[in-house]
Amino acid sequence: MSTLEINGQAFLSRLLLGTGKFESDQMMAKAIAESGAEIITAALRRVDFQNPDDVFLNVIDPKAYVFLTNTSGARTADEAIRLARLGRTQSNWVKLELTPEPNHLLPDPIETLTAAEVLVKEGMIVLPYINADPVLCKRLEDVGCQVVMPLGAPIGTNKGLTTKDQLQIIIENSNVPVIIDAGLGAPSHASEAMEMGADAVLINTAIATAKDPIAMARAFKWAVEAGRLAFEAGLPLSQSKAMASSPLTGFLS
Repeated sequence: MSTLEINGQAFLSRLLLGTGKFESDQMMAKAIAESGAEIITAALRRVDFQNPDDVFLNVIDPKAYVFLTNTSGARTADEAIRLARLGRTQSNWVKLELTPEPNHLLPDPIETLTAAEVLVKEGMIVLPYINADPVLCKRLEDVGCQVVMPLGAPIGTNKGLTTKDQLQIIIENSNVPVIIDAGLGAPSHASEAMEMGADAVLINTAIATAKDPIAMARAFKWAVEAGRLAFEAGLPLSQSKAMASSPLTGFLS
């Protein structure tokens, strides 16, 4: 299976993990280890990187992973830019998440593009969380985002690929990796995303709130690997008519 390439860096795992909603930091650390993820993300509001006694940092060594700081909670471009700059002391990578509407947490496309332009110019590796909007994805690519992260469904809904048609357009036209972020609730959803040609998926709620998060992390790991392998192997086209896999003539003579 090929590696995932972001900003000239190769990753063996195509599964990214969020770190919220786990019942304990210890459970979070075990699930991350089981998943094989090399890129993890956490909200900047949640971790005090300047405090060596921070509970989060006692169970997760950010240096062992590419740490994707997350601007979750930002409602405007200015707020997101400020949060990203604070997180830069720990990581040059930022998940640009900008959600002004509290009920559905859908990303603001205009403010996201504005913030991305500023942060890219400042030399940050920007991974924007966005609606499944093919036009916006190209605009973000044009301003220098290293990745685009369209949602499969609204955050935390576990509905799967409700935006599948738009995602397919994004994948087919993107010149940067496409990471499906948000809404994937089952390993089968992740596998389907990879079979479509997505470069990676980011999972949090589906693993963190599972009855057994460690086992679920393992299930998502295998699902992502199986889906990617199927994509690279070349999936056969679906057909409207049945076609026998064995010859129907000549075998009795």
